[in-house]
Amino acid sequence: MRTMPAGKFKDGCLKTLDEVASTRTEVLITKRGKPVAKLVPYTDKSQSLSLKDSIIKEAGDPFSTGEPLDADAS
Repeated sequence: MRTMPAGKFKDGCLKTLDEVASTRTEVLITKRGKPVAKLVPYTDKSQSLSLKDSIIKEAGDPFSTGEPLDADAS
């Protein structure tokens, strides 16, 4: 992770944003040597949280206890 003083970030904000987007590296922004913010690459949460196409194979009934119910005995 790269560290950058707030004044330098202010002067080159757009360039820094482009660098973070292209290199996917974080930038820690400091003020008087103390961390105040972290610039991180954007990730689309809707795509990373999806379970679509994650089931490879279905086998059996996942909710079954394996024991027959009395109602099924008729």
